[in-house]
Amino acid sequence: MEQKTIAPSSTGLTLKVENGKPPILQAPALQDIASARSWLVEHRDAIRIELLRHSHLLIRGLPVRRPDEFGELRNLLVTERAAYKEKATPRSDYGGDVYSSTDLPAMQPIQLHNENSYTLEFPGLLLFCCIEAPEQGGATTVADVRQVLSELPDDLVARFRKVGWLLTRNYHEHVGLPWATAFSTEKREEVEQYCNRNLIGCTWTDSSRLHTTQRRSAVVRHPLTQEEVWFNHAAFWSRWSLDEEVLDVLAMTYGDDGLPFDTSFGDGSPLGMEEVRVLNSAYASATRRETWQPGDIMLVDNILSAHGRESYRGDRKILVAMGEPVGLDTCTPTVAPTAHPFS
Repeated sequence: MEQKTIAPSSTGLTLKVENGKPPILQAPALQDIASARSWLVEHRDAIRIELLRHSHLLIRGLPVRRPDEFGELRNLLVTERAAYKEKATPRSDYGGDVYSSTDLPAMQPIQLHNENSYTLEFPGLLLFCCIEAPEQGGATTVADVRQVLSELPDDLVARFRKVGWLLTRNYHEHVGLPWATAFSTEKREEVEQYCNRNLIGCTWTDSSRLHTTQRRSAVVRHPLTQEEVWFNHAAFWSRWSLDEEVLDVLAMTYGDDGLPFDTSFGDGSPLGMEEVRVLNSAYASATRRETWQPGDIMLVDNILSAHGRESYRGDRKILVAMGEPVGLDTCTPTVAPTAHPFS
């Protein structure tokens, strides 16, 4: 595997860069959290510069062993915390806006995606921290979505630029998260008010089931670098990204229009199996992975980089914190957000 070490003159940091892996910044021998705080404060600006350059950055060798210690270091790297909105996966709350990265089963891989790409405001920065590394697998995969965009066919990108993408959700009690958990309320009127404020189509299919639609831009620009990126969940939540057996069971149980998640082009046209295969192939080509070690902290620019998770064996404790909220309107979307398909 090709490997090189670089010391960018602009920051003075020395990063280990290997093909297929996120860049790694090795911390010096630090005895405790106090010394880690001092080191991070000294290098914080340089770290953020390198993050913009690479889209993600793993810091190795920090003496962080508990969620509260991770929270302390998060506070040095993040100027403003960001909320987890319109929840889609289960997480454990450790307090202080520190969560488990996900509580989905160990054998279930998680495809690459940008966090909350379907909301009108999303975190600009994600921090992952390894408290306990799994026995096997379990890497938090990352991919520079500038590269993903560059590898997609021009005609497919042009179509997404023109019409965006559409997310359809059906909230069921036993698959995915129920609507009360996703919206953090048990009051239907509060869900409806949130949807109205956030340009989400909202209908109740019976006394307890919620159906939503939201059209969003598939391509945006980073508000600082002004680079165009592929920023969406179009492939992540497509029916064609599901295992065939899982899709068959969900369709049989809830009906073809009742899947927990599905995506299409923003004008409502179906997103086909081959188109989703092309999208997933571009993600796969850009994927980088590194085996977790306790004390690792990985910074992910949520607009420049997608992230995911490999399946794993053994106990795994990876924490996440979100920060630097960014409004979609500052990212030059190619289509305006709407609650329903728009041609």
